[in-house]
Amino acid sequence: MEEKIEIANLVQKKQNLENRLQSLIYGAVEIRENNSNKYIYVHYRENGISLTKYVGEYSDELYNLVLNNSIEAKKIKKQIRDIMKKLKQLNYVETELSQEVEQNIDFAKRNLVDTIYKQAILEGVATTFADTESIIEGGKVNNMTSEDVLKILNLKHAWEFILNKNVILSDSNFTLLCEINKIIEEGFYYTAGKVRNVPVSIGGTKWKPALPIESIIKEELEEIINSKMEDIDKAVELLLYTMKKQVFIDGNKRSSVIFCNHFLISRGKGILAIPTELTEEFKNLLISYYEGKDEKQIKKFLKEKCYMPI
Repeated sequence: MEEKIEIANLVQKKQNLENRLQSLIYGAVEIRENNSNKYIYVHYRENGISLTKYVGEYSDELYNLVLNNSIEAKKIKKQIRDIMKKLKQLNYVETELSQEVEQNIDFAKRNLVDTIYKQAILEGVATTFADTESIIEGGKVNNMTSEDVLKILNLKHAWEFILNKNVILSDSNFTLLCEINKIIEEGFYYTAGKVRNVPVSIGGTKWKPALPIESIIKEELEEIINSKMEDIDKAVELLLYTMKKQVFIDGNKRSSVIFCNHFLISRGKGILAIPTELTEEFKNLLISYYEGKDEKQIKKFLKEKCYMPI
């Protein structure tokens, strides 16, 4: 039993480190100039392949951040290697994914640009599908703020995180939700991934969420997942519950969408995303849901207009 607990703790630590590594922008820095403007790119290797990624418009702060991230990335990679050695000594063998889950991961990857674009529009990011695709592929875009570009990059990193085999095999729990928000808000809030301890207000309504209590959230998330509902109904409940709780200081909608998709994908049941042309309709239904009005309508909307089964 003690050995099983040690393995579980090591696997969890490894997942957290991999999450942190994926959230970092690091690599060999290249500064490119165009029309008197400077832009930062990084060169790095992934699975033995040399890649280049656009980071953002040059600033001393961003440049230094990439340099510091590169130092931290080396330390994290060493920690991961040390954990893998320990797991090997404990005869740990990773569980294989089912065919349904493998297919769902491929389905999610094929729709990744479209899904991230939909999330960006929901969040009010001034982007186009073409610009979103360019950012995700490491290209340069014009007429977008560095903040909006970073939001899209963070969404990409968060999706890459949940589509990781080890993460897909993990439970959709409070710890995972916090990890997702940490990636979503990387570079925006130092409290990213932590339960908020200050009041927040919601635009379009006088309703205000109460301060979240970690122990209660953990318990209520488990109740949803352990309920007898169909998986799509559980996913919808997880989405709406985490949005309404406003667990974090920011990025709650983005975190909630990715969190509920982790649940769906881990069961091979498709993905869920709000279509761009239905963004305003969803926001209006969400306000009504926050205010305790007809819950059936928004749940029907999510299942019929936002859910994409394989």
